[in-house]
Amino acid sequence: MEIPGLVVHGESAPFSTALRSLINNPLYSDVRFVVGQERQEVFAHRCLLACRCNFFQRLLGPELGPGLPSPVVLSTVPAEAFLAVLEFLYTNSVKLHRHSVLEVLTAALEYGLEELRELCLEFVVKVLDVELVCEALQVAVTFGLGPLQERCIAFIEAHSQEALRTRGFLELSAPALLPLLRSDKLCVDEAELVLAARSWARVGAAVLERPVAEVAAPVVQELRLALLAPAELSALEEQNRQEPLIPVEQIVEAWKCHALRRGDAARGARCRRRRGTLPREHHRFLDLPFK
Repeated sequence: MEIPGLVVHGESAPFSTALRSLINNPLYSDVRFVVGQERQEVFAHRCLLACRCNFFQRLLGPELGPGLPSPVVLSTVPAEAFLAVLEFLYTNSVKLHRHSVLEVLTAALEYGLEELRELCLEFVVKVLDVELVCEALQVAVTFGLGPLQERCIAFIEAHSQEALRTRGFLELSAPALLPLLRSDKLCVDEAELVLAARSWARVGAAVLERPVAEVAAPVVQELRLALLAPAELSALEEQNRQEPLIPVEQIVEAWKCHALRRGDAARGARCRRRRGTLPREHHRFLDLPFK
């Protein structure tokens, strides 16, 4: 009876080093990419990419033919992120950096690289900070990454004032901003939140070339104007005349809460204090303090 064979393993380090030397190396390369807005040329090896990733298997099918065909253009992925993807495909390891990990994560999601996605998510959680969190939240919302979205929202709730001042906050989409404005746990006063929402809408209006009020429409309903004191509400109303942001009906509802000071008008989410809401005299007529 024949004795079954035994799989033995050589040293992995030399093998990994040899494959790493082929990353973006024209030696034996049979496929070229033109990557990112910089249109950087990147060399690769079709058989390795195809056997490691279904996306590249479909992209680099036999119709490309032998030899070195015309470059494959991938304009939406930055060159640094694409090279990180190649590093992972060639060596099953990757060196991640805080400034580019979200771009690598996005590429991993688009190319269906589950293991690389998980590595990126673990790294993002480790390096999450005020400057990165809103960008990470946007990626989480765009690709439906629930656990990352929850982690980002919890971080912003704890560092609200700092996060609202970042460029990443101003660049959030409306679907990414909505869960923040619905949170009771934001450590920020409503007056500051209104200012932040106005700044966000101004940036969106400039980018999209649309009116501020139109850009703000999907999110401003979540602002809790009844928490503002009468003088603050009057000032907001005057500014709203000069630069429309909030529907008049929403401001009327806030005044109604002040006028009635009891009943259903002074109840519900739009009158509920957040964790960072500063106390005002009329708050004693609203819902119980945040706990």
